Amino acid sequence: MDLDEFINTHTPKEGGEAFERENSKLLDVSLDGSVIAKAGSMVGYTGDISFERKSAGGLTGMLKKKVTGEGAVMMQATGSGHLYLADQGKEVQILELDAGEELSVNGNDVLAFEESVSWDIKMLSSIAGAKTGGLFNVFLEGPGHVAITTHGEPIVLPTPVSTDPHATVAWSGNVTPSSKRDINIKGLLGRSSGESYQLHFDGTDGFVIVQPFEEVSPSQ
Repeated sequence: MDLDEFINTHTPKEGGEAFERENSKLLDVSLDGSVIAKAGSMVGYTGDISFERKSAGGLTGMLKKKVTGEGAVMMQATGSGHLYLADQGKEVQILELDAGEELSVNGNDVLAFEESVSWDIKMLSSIAGAKTGGLFNVFLEGPGHVAITTHGEPIVLPTPVSTDPHATVAWSGNVTPSSKRDINIKGLLGRSSGESYQLHFDGTDGFVIVQPFEEVSPSQ
């Protein structure tokens, strides 16, 4: 395509929503105030916007930051304009939480949420010691919009269900995971994997968001 056509095709679309997808991998935040976003996710902005690192949970958050680095994964963007966010080419999913609705999201999969959303970073004590990369989750409570990221299109599974921890993105606030191991499969594969170690969610009225991809750190 020629230059004018390219510019017209890829110029941001007009819209009035606070959170909108410019495309499947790019979030457009129409900012007039503040928003919390994953540190390092800003790819561009218009207007007058400033950024500040944020930690959750007061002293607890500071301790988590020192021990794990998880307390420093978020930033606050303040001002007016359009803020464009993305994370390593992952798909952007926008959710709207009503007042009192809760969602627990793997810290690596949170992209942004409105300032009206309450948040904290918590350790999942029920699976402490497991090498899942998801021991620390961001707990979000509405009202407000939340943007998360997934590798590919996710599936939402009703509970009870067991999932691969490396593919698990988020779950409803009314369920809590416990650990589950299958030693026979671990021995067959010769290494730790989602098949030998799983997250199990009890209850009949919750859900779990799973992506078609296993996020495994190089050391695992």
